[in-house]
Amino acid sequence: MRKYTLLTAGVIALSLILISWGNQGHKIISAYAFLSFNEEMSQFNDWKSFLVDHASDPDYRRSNDPYEGPKHYLDIDNYPEFVSDGKIAQSWFDVVALHNYDFVIGNGTLPWATVATYDSLKTCFERRDWAKAKVFAADLGHYVADGFMPMHITNNYDGKLTGNDGIHSLYETSMLSVYAAQIDYEGDSLDVVDNVSDYVFNYIYRNYPYVDSVLTADDYARSVSSVTTSSAYKAALWEKTGKFTVLLFEEASHSIAELFYTAWVKAGRPLISGGFYYNDVTSVSALGGVELDHVFPNPASSNAEIRYSLDKPTRVKLDIIDTLGRTLITLADFDAQPGKHSCRWGNESLANGSYFVRLKTDELQLVRRMILTRE
Repeated sequence: MRKYTLLTAGVIALSLILISWGNQGHKIISAYAFLSFNEEMSQFNDWKSFLVDHASDPDYRRSNDPYEGPKHYLDIDNYPEFVSDGKIAQSWFDVVALHNYDFVIGNGTLPWATVATYDSLKTCFERRDWAKAKVFAADLGHYVADGFMPMHITNNYDGKLTGNDGIHSLYETSMLSVYAAQIDYEGDSLDVVDNVSDYVFNYIYRNYPYVDSVLTADDYARSVSSVTTSSAYKAALWEKTGKFTVLLFEEASHSIAELFYTAWVKAGRPLISGGFYYNDVTSVSALGGVELDHVFPNPASSNAEIRYSLDKPTRVKLDIIDTLGRTLITLADFDAQPGKHSCRWGNESLANGSYFVRLKTDELQLVRRMILTRE
């Protein structure tokens, strides 16, 4: 357990020890997250410089914010149930009720801080607060990366319990400053995360075994060279950790992208330009139990039928919008029951051209392109 006394020298010193992945590592992880951004996310490519430049902002806040430090780690092996069962309570209220507030704070709040930051990002997307969304996105990238740094999820964070003193900075900073260029990543496909809390806790559980891997690698590297600042020591440490370190970087970057994508999708896929996301790919026409079928016929010359289905009761608003996202016609606005629905629209009032059908519910919106071609 790491005890914090507000604004003491101890807090500041500990903050300097526990700068996970170092400034360089965080920049790499945040930059590589964009390699997984799909076509839907292309509007956010301009955010890359900001997210990279501010990837270590949470670390910088530690020196003057006494509440920031615990957000960067989880001494998960101080929880008896983790030692016996491999898991701990995910609910903040449950874990505090089980262990008391001081115990939980003292052992770090990394997973809960990560989920809270994700929730804030999603809320900013929902209200189109792009300036704050960028800040929360940068913070989310940092906390996710911390969850992939093995020495941030153990009470033996600096190796003092096993005779591996100083391994924290030796691994994440000294070694990486030499071998960071060998970390390469091409990106991967993104899925919407069903349960963000499960997702965060699961990658922490998955990464915990690397704690022993880092300590064992340090033992080996010290047998090669007792001078931990030497090239021989760093080379030996990389020899034993390089493969899984590259994997941790890759998975951290992908997890940042996937949580960013999930927050955006669950916020309704808003566009920074003020319009709405649209895509005619079938896989993007169904989300969260709501499906919007293709307009039939399309192109349409007179009447067109619009079909959609719902998995639960919700408010439904069905609009025809133009390419700037402006509502031209409202076809439906009512409280709908679960099941399949259809709406027939006679389009005599619009000129030939490209339009969109937008379906909005209490939780999301889906959009389909349609073409009007009358002789």
